[in-house]
Amino acid sequence: MQPLGIHETILYATDLVAAAQFYRKVLGLPMLAEEVGQLACGFRLPSGSVLLLFDAAKSGRPGRDVPSHGAIGPGHIAFTIADETYNDWLMHLQEHGVEIERQIDWPGGTGKHARSIYFRDPAGNSVELMAGDYWAHVEATRT
Repeated sequence: MQPLGIHETILYATDLVAAAQFYRKVLGLPMLAEEVGQLACGFRLPSGSVLLLFDAAKSGRPGRDVPSHGAIGPGHIAFTIADETYNDWLMHLQEHGVEIERQIDWPGGTGKHARSIYFRDPAGNSVELMAGDYWAHVEATRT
């Protein structure tokens, strides 16, 4: 028995409105609710998983309906993109004034390689767009 996938991922931001606007307008993710809440906001990905943005100071308070949680410092999230859209994403990010922090060409497990674009969201979280599957290479080298 094992988990089937990641249901939700959480990043933290002190300015939820700015972070929500970034994920909605720059990355094109649809929001789960029309308004950004005081505590959090969420986005549904085509895979069905959910990205939540929380205010760490508020989500870390004890006595909430769910266990408190929070993180200090920038987090990281990697989104899968289609290989053929890699250059389109580079242009799209540049058109939105997003500074590309780094690009990496990863080795591939089946003769294919993976490529990543790294940048920051308004809260300072590291965001990655990956074309290909780097982890398939890692798994292949283990066998």
